[in-house]
Amino acid sequence: MDMSQPNMRGSHLPVIVVGGGQAGLAMSWCLKHNGIEHLVFEKHRLAHEWRTRRWDSFCLVTPNWQCALPGFSYADYGGTDPHGFMVREEIVAYIEAYAASFQPPLREGVAVRSVRRGPGGVFEVGTSDGEYTADQVVIAIGGYHVPTVPRIAERLPEHVLQIHSVDYRNAAQLPAGEVLVVGSGQSGAQIAEDLHLAGRKVHLCVGSAPRTARFYRGRDVVDWLADMGYYDMPVHEHPLKERVRAKANHYVTGRDGGRDIDLRRFAKEGMQLHGRLQDVRGGRFHFGDDLKHNLDNADAVSESIKTSIDKYIAAQGIAAPEEARYVPVWQPGEPLRELDVAASGITSVIWSNGFRPDWGWIEMPVFDGKGYPSHRRGVTAQPGLYFLGLPWQYTWGSGRFSGVGDDARHLAGHVQRRIDEQAEAARTVRVGLNEWALGS
Repeated sequence: MDMSQPNMRGSHLPVIVVGGGQAGLAMSWCLKHNGIEHLVFEKHRLAHEWRTRRWDSFCLVTPNWQCALPGFSYADYGGTDPHGFMVREEIVAYIEAYAASFQPPLREGVAVRSVRRGPGGVFEVGTSDGEYTADQVVIAIGGYHVPTVPRIAERLPEHVLQIHSVDYRNAAQLPAGEVLVVGSGQSGAQIAEDLHLAGRKVHLCVGSAPRTARFYRGRDVVDWLADMGYYDMPVHEHPLKERVRAKANHYVTGRDGGRDIDLRRFAKEGMQLHGRLQDVRGGRFHFGDDLKHNLDNADAVSESIKTSIDKYIAAQGIAAPEEARYVPVWQPGEPLRELDVAASGITSVIWSNGFRPDWGWIEMPVFDGKGYPSHRRGVTAQPGLYFLGLPWQYTWGSGRFSGVGDDARHLAGHVQRRIDEQAEAARTVRVGLNEWALGS
């Protein structure tokens, strides 16, 4: 798909948007709606992340009704199951249909290699297609860039296949034998389930990620939380404030219509659960003594969400069916602290340790001590430079389909005001020059 404008190599533009995913497209829609000339650069292909970084059975964990990009809701897409969960191919089709609906000025296959402040205050944007300049730049590539694998991976025997979760597709791609999944966030928990359902013997290292129930008292938990205003809560009002950005997402699944991911049930069915993987040493895996704590904490978070829903139902006088609370179906025994790699039968390790950001190509001082972009709802201290699509940029939905559109509209307002201010400044200069000429 090539929606690019005629060759603009070396051109100056009012706005350049970096990234052609849902964030970049949302920004483009808002700019185009406001009549602001711009260009979107996408390093790969439209919806590249969804095409290449998801396993075969992947589906959204948020219901389809939350897919609400500017000017293009799930209903506009023609969706008929608002409370279902789009699978990978449907997500790609949704994004493609969105782009087709307004024809953004998109340049696919163009990598942005540098962004810096140039003479006169304009931004210099170096790309694989040459140098561009712009009055304003929006960085819309999210915050998950480089897969992380711990250095202990180097100490595993060569016969053990190692892949990151980003490269997992299905159980058939792995050699025969048992599989160790390291990390129990959304990806790790869902991949462990996928392997478990495929009949593979799975070992899962359980971390501190919380979980949530899929349904409670007759509705999807997401529906309840939406009514309670949770998804509209700005980050500065969250109890954790900006620290929430570093918290792991709750694990749950939309697979087969949606259900809980209950690691205890998996264990009862034969999955081997371990504490955190602390080391690989002397030909052995070394696990932490935190399995019970991590399982209990994940359950406690899930139950606390139910408690908040109960309070909301009572306060609003809503007629909702009663539902018994969760009772653990399995308890861990004495923790297994070590496991011999060779004797374990484990032939594959899937690292589900997340990603780290890569902002090294942005050559301006807009990052905090941890290397995270410093911003106020995407607006940086560098006039005209913005970020979009970051996790909890402003609300829970900022890095998702549900909230990125609101942030894009907010930034489009800033872009427009800066254009108006620059136009007014130029007009003032012209008037002053005319008055000087007349007076002379």
